[in-house]
Amino acid sequence: MSSSVHRRSVLRLVTGTAVICLAGPGLPGMSFAQALAEQDPAAQLVQRAADQGIEVARTNTGAAREAGMRRVLEAYFDLDYIARQTLGNYWNQATPEQRQRYLKVSASSEAHAYAERFGQYTGQTITVSRVTPRGNGVFIVDSKLTQSGGGAPVAIQWEVRNEGQGPRIVDLKTEGVSMILTRRADYVSFIRNNGGQVEALIKELEARAKRA
Repeated sequence: MSSSVHRRSVLRLVTGTAVICLAGPGLPGMSFAQALAEQDPAAQLVQRAADQGIEVARTNTGAAREAGMRRVLEAYFDLDYIARQTLGNYWNQATPEQRQRYLKVSASSEAHAYAERFGQYTGQTITVSRVTPRGNGVFIVDSKLTQSGGGAPVAIQWEVRNEGQGPRIVDLKTEGVSMILTRRADYVSFIRNNGGQVEALIKELEARAKRA
């Protein structure tokens, strides 16, 4: 056997072994891309958050569901980043005292919103399908929500950022609709309808938190 033929045989063997190792055993029907995605830290973070969020929604209601969802958010989401983004340019206009109050009450608002969102997912499963790096520590994680009743899968896209504290989820898009952008539109509209005052929004969110 010539040296070139032998070298090609070795390369085929090594490549085949690498594929088997990366794909992992016991994963029938899973694509190679899915197997690779499951090894990604961003994908693993999203899968844990989704599984725990659905479990919280499935086993709890009312205040208990929101409390459980808040624990999931604190573990896997960058709540301060989300709060700043949902306030938009008004973040720069807020005083230090207003920012602290807003960060606190925003966490409660997010827990309520995600409790409602995941409350719709009881009985379904979410599976990560692909991870796309966007640069600067940003990753887009694509997933599919499988309907328990056999309906068409729902596309859910997660934005994960790593700004030095480890990967954290900062946004969730269902069929292309961003929770951050939706919330920002609502908040900015509320502020503009109340004299352009950030304080009006903070007081409204604090009042909602007391009523919850």
